[in-house]
Amino acid sequence: MLALAALEQGSPTAAYNLGTGRGYSVLEVIKAAEKVTGQKVPYRVGPRRPGDPAVLVASAEKAIAELGWRPGYTKLEDIIATARQWHRRKPRGFKG
Repeated sequence: MLALAALEQGSPTAAYNLGTGRGYSVLEVIKAAEKVTGQKVPYRVGPRRPGDPAVLVASAEKAIAELGWRPGYTKLEDIIATARQWHRRKPRGFKG
């Protein structure tokens, strides 16, 4: 488990940003969610908000290097599908 590895091996002040190293647009995430769920996701396109970065990409390189952790899923559809399954099993999150 990543959390356990971080506690055992990481610095108490370390922060780990987890991602696949590949960025996706909001529209790509919406389309992938629609594909996984078979349902339309309502959205509307608007102007970029002041201060919004053009691109954000998360990488797990630090967690890989320091903890030996590897992401279990790297495809966007798989990430969405497993997150959906988890939320269906635990609709109250970690509380239930």
